[in-house]
Amino acid sequence: MAELEEGKEGAAVTKSTMEAAGSIPLPPLRLPCQPVSSHEHKLNFGKSKEMCLNFIQDAMLQKQWNRAAEFLTFYAEALEKDFSRDYMGPSEIIWRIGTEILCHHSHSGMKEFNSFIEQMKTFGVKRYLKVCLEHSFHLLCNGLVDEAYQNLSLAESWRFGEHTAIRDKEIKLIQAYKGLLDYYSWSKQKNILLEHDEDEFEDLSVEQEMHSYFRKAAVNLKEIIKIPGVWDIFVKCYVDLLEFYGDDEEARQVLSEYAYNSKFPANPNAHVYFYQFLKRHGESKKSLISALKILHDLVPSHELMIDFNTMLQKSKKRKNRRLGLQVIFAVLDYAGWKENVKAWSCLARQVKQIVISDKHPDWIEQEWDSRKDWWPAFHFSHYLAKKNWQENKSLSYEKALVAGIILGKDCKYFRYVSHQGCKAQAKKFRILKKFVNKHIPVHLRISGLSDSSVQP
Repeated sequence: MAELEEGKEGAAVTKSTMEAAGSIPLPPLRLPCQPVSSHEHKLNFGKSKEMCLNFIQDAMLQKQWNRAAEFLTFYAEALEKDFSRDYMGPSEIIWRIGTEILCHHSHSGMKEFNSFIEQMKTFGVKRYLKVCLEHSFHLLCNGLVDEAYQNLSLAESWRFGEHTAIRDKEIKLIQAYKGLLDYYSWSKQKNILLEHDEDEFEDLSVEQEMHSYFRKAAVNLKEIIKIPGVWDIFVKCYVDLLEFYGDDEEARQVLSEYAYNSKFPANPNAHVYFYQFLKRHGESKKSLISALKILHDLVPSHELMIDFNTMLQKSKKRKNRRLGLQVIFAVLDYAGWKENVKAWSCLARQVKQIVISDKHPDWIEQEWDSRKDWWPAFHFSHYLAKKNWQENKSLSYEKALVAGIILGKDCKYFRYVSHQGCKAQAKKFRILKKFVNKHIPVHLRISGLSDSSVQP
């Protein structure tokens, strides 16, 4: 009975709120009301409810917010007529759909939204903290920072029923977002201090207030990142606080734990943050390479792979230079890098070094073996040669060098670009053509051909 009363309250709340939002009357949805058996009633009610939800979904997809509001009102009213014991507990459905409609409805404002969400908090107590958190997000999106902070503070002090592990995590999440807003306030105070010289700025209250925000933010942010999960924004803010006050050791420990603790889900950003921290503090190349190696395994197309390749190419260790070639080939497997001059320049430079030194052409051969069936069409077609030449001649040059070495002087891409380059009297393109002709044996080896298989 308690759940039924909860549904009735929600129906009344939704109806009044949607009417306030200015919904347009539509013909009423006919729901079964004639005397029927209990079993038949359940079947009819279930079908009607499902039909109504489908109408709501259709209206929302078509951005017909007035129509969606009207159908949601019908849906809530129908719940009042359901006396079955198999109550479905639609409070979350009404909350989610009602929130979405109010966010887009032309006659809805903060007053209507706040009224609806406040009543939703008492609609289903099991979802109270989640509703509070969503309410705070909405307030923040509308620039109401103080109101959002107050809402989080009220949620933090809320107590109902027995204590559970799930509720404990929700409370910590509420506290974490409070910590985030405290960090925001700390950051504003910090900027005020940094804009003035210490000798000129004598208002100690600003500095004291800044330290107060630091303490509150640090406590709450530290708690949430102990729980296994993806906490990027909280980790970044907490580390910023620690670094500002010179606690680099704890900052390093936090980032290391976030990146390498097996209890946390695999998260590329965790390794990015750790790498950036190491780089800021002048750590050794070995440490930087180690951090980026894991990032490469997780996201081989990450933008930091260019930095990774550059470090590896400069390494004196053969295994690192070999890895560098693997890294840059892997980057160019992705469409997002197809026209990136820097990536092609990295590959062209390393391929050229290998060819000139006549050491390890087998590295190129091994990388090319798994790509020879699709890279020619993907990167080195005649269409791309024309397009690249028109749009970016520097890109054309780097790609032509790679194409000429790997596919030979008869490659469509190399032939077109070298011809256009020489025709334009560009000295570097004439040098490029001579370089490729000189190293035909490398192409033959990579392609698995012999000298005798090439016609004079």
